[in-house]
Amino acid sequence: MAHQIEVSNLNIYYGDFLAVEDVNITIEARSVTAFIGPSGCGKSTFLRSLNRMHEEIKGARVEGKVMSNGHNLYDSAMDPVDVRRQIGMVFQRPNPFPTMSIEQNVLAGPRLNNKRLKKSVADDLVEQSLTRSGLWNEVKDRLNKPGSGLSGGQQQRLCIARAIAVEPDVLLMDEPCSALDPISTSVIEDLIHQLKDDYTIAIVTHNMQQAARVSDNTAFFNLDGVGKPGRLIEHGPTEILFSTPSNPATEAYIQGRFG
Repeated sequence: MAHQIEVSNLNIYYGDFLAVEDVNITIEARSVTAFIGPSGCGKSTFLRSLNRMHEEIKGARVEGKVMSNGHNLYDSAMDPVDVRRQIGMVFQRPNPFPTMSIEQNVLAGPRLNNKRLKKSVADDLVEQSLTRSGLWNEVKDRLNKPGSGLSGGQQQRLCIARAIAVEPDVLLMDEPCSALDPISTSVIEDLIHQLKDDYTIAIVTHNMQQAARVSDNTAFFNLDGVGKPGRLIEHGPTEILFSTPSNPATEAYIQGRFG
């Protein structure tokens, strides 16, 4: 079941460096929220903080709250592994496990969580996940072939299938189309539209047209200068933010005057 995420007074640090300052936002359930802004403004760092992936970097920590389904994801009782099962992630470059087949890639997460998966259950899960990621008809006759043998766009859809196979509530996507050609990008964008019926989706994108096409809501991040923390400048329904932004910096960025 998709849940909204409520972020309150979130500060993200790397050691003593404040990377992202005082973010307050609600990411609505069953919708797509796009994070836009110039390079280095903290939008990917913020995205990764939503499922504690940024903790993979030594010295990373946060102050503030990230609430999902009534739980603070940074509560000391929360296991980061459980958080990442609940909030899946798709990265910038397709990263199927190179030594695994297409089928094994999809089942990697479920097998980690539940070692004994009956073959019939596993088969159903593979078909269901690949169908939902729009890949089933293209790969159903070669499930035992390496995932790394697929095209770039297919690999990214395989990574989406792998992410949804563990039945998360939320999907985070960090520039999922930046390494893809225009046709593959269009396929992924169509897929995002379909997936929001079942998931809460947050996506980082540098592509203004893509943000306008795929998102219901948009959040604009910016920073005052090199070495300064990134900040959430404004957010709201995409149509309104793109047509009548309330902050001059948002308007300047959307119109391509910087970034």
